[in-house]
Amino acid sequence: MSDTKLLVVKKQDIEHRAYWINEISRLSGNFGVDSDRVEQEISQEIRTKGITPLLGHLRLCGAIPERYGHDSSEEKLYSKYTDIVLHEAFTAMGLNSIVLKERADVADVECVCNDYSFVADAKAFRLSRTAKNQKDFKVQAMDNWKHGKPYATVVCPVYQLPTRSSQIYQQAATRSVCISTYTHLAVLVRFAESKGKKKACALLHDLFKSVEAMNPSKESNIYWQTVNRTFLDTDTCLSAIWREEKIAASESITIARTEALKFLAEERTRIMGLSKQQAIQEVLKSRKLDSRIRAVKSVCDNGLLGIGSE
Repeated sequence: MSDTKLLVVKKQDIEHRAYWINEISRLSGNFGVDSDRVEQEISQEIRTKGITPLLGHLRLCGAIPERYGHDSSEEKLYSKYTDIVLHEAFTAMGLNSIVLKERADVADVECVCNDYSFVADAKAFRLSRTAKNQKDFKVQAMDNWKHGKPYATVVCPVYQLPTRSSQIYQQAATRSVCISTYTHLAVLVRFAESKGKKKACALLHDLFKSVEAMNPSKESNIYWQTVNRTFLDTDTCLSAIWREEKIAASESITIARTEALKFLAEERTRIMGLSKQQAIQEVLKSRKLDSRIRAVKSVCDNGLLGIGSE
């Protein structure tokens, strides 16, 4: 993609994303070690270069690379990467934030400041993923994962959210779970940089309170009008930041689409060049037949019915 086509997202941001897609593929076989490596490297680059790389992550991280296999180790580490991006964004706003290591029945990120606390979860989707449903956004789950904290937020790529009517908006107001986007988070990070962390934390608090005060409705426009006006009515400087990040959000769709289509075209070419035997092996691998056969063979009488019967 030519740099001249972009107004906000830069060529360096696209190259930076390509680097991280490859970096996440560099697996050690130990998820904990890989997660720590990614977290440390992202933290270091933000300490060294400021919020510029963080904004690049926020603008482009919402699309899971098509090259990662479904439910693969790369996909799992990418999910952790998006949690780390959230953590770094909240840290840049002056919040005390931590990426939680637990994987079951808890949110992925926990944040605390003087006036309030909340849990957060990052969502990312493949562009090829269709028919997303309400469970994909985890609104009800996030309510259950507050564990005493008053607020929760689910951060999503804006272009993957329902645009008309959806139960997730009703659930958000009913359960005090803020559905937000990476774009809103980028605006908050820039607001913290220009006007101070205290004001950014106060704006985030106002956002949580505005969602909590909503009359529950499934209508997308009612929800987003409340959220967006909370931002734009806070400070006049936010209008310019908002316009830029709105452009960046549009550009991120084009960038993600180009990235995905390039991989899919290359994959089609690769498959068409396979020999018959290679194609058979490819199908066997994709169907995971060998591992399924091993699983079937491993099932045997576990002896439970013999306990106490003799």
